[in-house]
Amino acid sequence: MENKIILFGASGHCKVVIDILKCNHINISTVVDDNPKTTTLLGIPVLHSDGFLQDGEQRVIVSIGDNAIRKKIVQRVGGNFYRAIHPQAIVSSFSTIGIGTVLMAGAIVNPDAIVGAHCIINTAAVVEHDCVLEDYVHLSPHVSLAGGVKVGEGTHVGIGACVIQGVSLGKWVTIGAGSVILKDVPDYAVVVGNPGRIIKSKK
Repeated sequence: MENKIILFGASGHCKVVIDILKCNHINISTVVDDNPKTTTLLGIPVLHSDGFLQDGEQRVIVSIGDNAIRKKIVQRVGGNFYRAIHPQAIVSSFSTIGIGTVLMAGAIVNPDAIVGAHCIINTAAVVEHDCVLEDYVHLSPHVSLAGGVKVGEGTHVGIGACVIQGVSLGKWVTIGAGSVILKDVPDYAVVVGNPGRIIKSKK
């Protein structure tokens, strides 16, 4: 089992991660999940104890879409985290991709972009040149970040949202689906609309 990937979290997101790994001919040994009712996922056995991870040698991806829960599980599990990149993603050799991060099919990461650890760059999302994404960020399908955008830890950008060049999104921000972000967003804000407007704070 030491030469195979272990996935933590038997979610819909996990199904996509399984597909990415299979496209890369990488073996998956098991999925670990706290729900005792889930016994298999896409034909892969699901275990309900992570005690075998404590040796720190197993390669692990935390396959949970929720940013806050993913962070808690990463801190709980520890281990040798693995990144998964779909073969149809386009990733510049001049970019940096952090450990535990997953890039879906059609995702684009352009030169001098930095993507942190345990991020999700979902289907057909675009991270343009010189963007910086901190850890635990989730870009939903078809999100577009123009050049030089900065995204704080744990921020979730909803499906189809766009952020113009040079804008900074704070940490643990939520950007609603289809929003157009034209100016900086503070920490913990929830933003919706075109142009984006803050409707509440989660702090």
